[in-house]
Amino acid sequence: MTGQDDRYLPIAEHGLIGDLQTAALVDTRGSISWFCCPRFDSPSVFASLVDADRGGHFSITVPGEDVVVKQLYLPDTAILVTRFLTPGGVGEIIDFMPISDPTVATDHHRIVRAVRVVRGEVTFEMECKPRFDYGRRDHGLHLTDHHAMFTTPEQEITLQSTVKLERLGEHDVRATFTLSAGEEGGVALAAGAPGLSPGPLQVGQVRELGDQTAKFWRDWLHGCTYQGRWRETVRRSALTLKLLTYAPSGAPVAAPTTSLPEQLGGERNWDYRYTWIRDASFSLQALLQLGFTDEAERFARWLDDRVLEQAGEDSGPLKVMYRVDGSSDLEEFSLEHWEGYEGSAPVRVGNGAADQLQLDIYGEALDSIYQATLHGRPVTHDGWIKLCRIVDWLCEHWDAPDEGIWETRGGQKAFVYSRLMSWVALDRAIRISRHRGLPADITRWREARDDIYRQIIDRGWDAERAAFVQHYDGGIVDAALLKMPLVGFLAPSDELWHQTLAAMREDLVSDSLVYRYDPTASPDGLRGSEGTFSLCTFWYVDALSRTGELDEARLTFEKMLTYANHLGLFSEEIGPTGEQLGNFPQAFTHLALISAAVNLDQALNERERKGR
Repeated sequence: MTGQDDRYLPIAEHGLIGDLQTAALVDTRGSISWFCCPRFDSPSVFASLVDADRGGHFSITVPGEDVVVKQLYLPDTAILVTRFLTPGGVGEIIDFMPISDPTVATDHHRIVRAVRVVRGEVTFEMECKPRFDYGRRDHGLHLTDHHAMFTTPEQEITLQSTVKLERLGEHDVRATFTLSAGEEGGVALAAGAPGLSPGPLQVGQVRELGDQTAKFWRDWLHGCTYQGRWRETVRRSALTLKLLTYAPSGAPVAAPTTSLPEQLGGERNWDYRYTWIRDASFSLQALLQLGFTDEAERFARWLDDRVLEQAGEDSGPLKVMYRVDGSSDLEEFSLEHWEGYEGSAPVRVGNGAADQLQLDIYGEALDSIYQATLHGRPVTHDGWIKLCRIVDWLCEHWDAPDEGIWETRGGQKAFVYSRLMSWVALDRAIRISRHRGLPADITRWREARDDIYRQIIDRGWDAERAAFVQHYDGGIVDAALLKMPLVGFLAPSDELWHQTLAAMREDLVSDSLVYRYDPTASPDGLRGSEGTFSLCTFWYVDALSRTGELDEARLTFEKMLTYANHLGLFSEEIGPTGEQLGNFPQAFTHLALISAAVNLDQALNERERKGR
């Protein structure tokens, strides 16, 4: 598939590299089209992904109409290889970001772009055109033969090359060079101090950095305990989740990008470079399933900090999302000077949903904390006292209308999923208290939990639709309720659940892909429509698996894998003709893939063990 505008490649035509504090996207033309520095949520340096003309890029391309391009990751790493197959030869770009001590926050980040030819002869063209601060800040250029320094009063990046650099216009650089089979070259970009030396980049240095980076990723992935049917797919998703983690705090970002549209030309464009309580909670559980206990512990500490800092004497609701350092200033504004991906304005920075009330996050957070305790994580006295305050607050406020899991902007409603996860929060708090023998007002918590259960059964069930529905004001089916059997609210064999699942199949499932809800039937305050929601498709697989429909679950899962891009990466949504839509790659999708794969694999193994 090609984009309607030749200046933009399809969202799926990108790969991800990173150093666990920030990340870059590399497209199949060999261009770095997105890079923010020094953190995921910092202003961009390269952003042609959302404005092809004014966003800036760092490209190494092979000119010619007969060039075929392929991409792959070096096995078990986050090192991306872009291969150019030409009539005269085969050339490769090997892109990676070296990693030193990722847990120490730094402004110093490097992108290394090694270039080599493995057959014949290939000519490469390189351009480096940074556009600082979302393209709002002009920069100066100091250029020598093999070294360029791009500067603003606030930021500096340096470029070092094995080949001679030339000025491109007033403030950018280029290079053209030809390599024959067996020859190597490359460029390295460094942001922040210390910069790169003014001499030529040495090929040996590039090789050494590449070897060190490959070792880091392979050593890390060695800790994965999953050996099931979809081993390579799950391991790639685990690597993707790791790439989307800000190591100094342990916080996962929802995606490394902003404003990639859920509908081309529409307004459903959001900034996902932050950490949602919900995503962090699900990430913790997914990584525990794979045996990554160190990462799960770091997520748990970050989650603890957010929960506990809110649990003062005058405790209020948790924030929905935070910056990677734990701060919560996420004022939303639009970059009016940028056109957006394929003209899909606005391009947003910040996220206005940060101040919404979304009661479901308490359930996700408490469920994650509960799972961590089952894996031996201690609960401190101070932590428990503060957690009790959070639970007591929820006892008083669970019945309030809110914006719900999908962050709708059409007004607060009595969302069933919010009440479902409030039930989960209270249920898990009670379990933690009993499991660890910790003091709590169990009578109050149990009464609130049971009140929620009864209300969902009485008011969340729509007799005419014969299903549990999105909110109490209408018979709209919502894929979020696929979690009902997954969290233990309903038994998978319950007739109420089977009828709800049947309604979802009728209203939301399209050839195995799942819409989260119908925005035309349930106005959400935004214009336009959206694609199927990849997270919900994997939840559907999990629900089918729990319900015992293993053959359909496996087929649905296998079909969904065909919508991944050539590197095994998923964005947020799938469009009507199979195109990826929304921010890319999305952590939520990959963690749901992991859980679906692990749970389905276990169910299939159990069926085989029983000989059925």
